[in-house]
Amino acid sequence: MPQAADNAYRFEFESIDGVKLPLSAWAGHPVLVVNTASFCGYTPQYRDLEALWQQYRDKGLVVLGVPSNDFGAQEPGTAAEIKQFCETNYDIDFPLTAKYRVSGADAHPFYRWVAETLGEDAAPRWNFHKYLIGPDGELAGTWPSSVRPGDAAITAEIDKALQK
Repeated sequence: MPQAADNAYRFEFESIDGVKLPLSAWAGHPVLVVNTASFCGYTPQYRDLEALWQQYRDKGLVVLGVPSNDFGAQEPGTAAEIKQFCETNYDIDFPLTAKYRVSGADAHPFYRWVAETLGEDAAPRWNFHKYLIGPDGELAGTWPSSVRPGDAAITAEIDKALQK
C-alpha cells in the first residue's frame, strides 16, 4: 500500500459529533466524499446519497458528507442544526463531518490536495461535488454537483473500486 503521504489516507476530518474521523480508518474501502449544504437546490441529493449508502455499505462503500457554507452561504447552521436537519428531513445515517471550507486557500487540506493532485478545475465549484477515493487511497473519480449520486457513471466506478 502507498505511504499515507501519497494518498487520501493522510487526511483527517472531525465528525459532526466532534470525534476524530481519519480517512485511514477506511483504508481498503472506496469512500465517496461529498461537500453538502442544507439549503441548496441540490440538497435533495441527500436522499440519493443515503440510498447509495444503503445499497453499497455492506459491500464496503463509505459515503462521507462534508457540510460547507462556501457556496451561496447555504449551510449557515451549527453542527447540531445540520445533524438534526439531515436526520429529520432525509433520515441520514452515513457519516457527516463538522462544517469545513472546501474551496480556496483556507479549504480543508483534503480539498487542497485534490486541487493540487487533479488541478484547480477539479476543486468543488458548488455544493454536492463528489470525489471517489479508491481502496488504495487514490482519487478514482470526480463528479460535479449536477451528477446525481446514483448516476451510472458513479455506480460503475464504485462497482469497479469494490472489486479491487
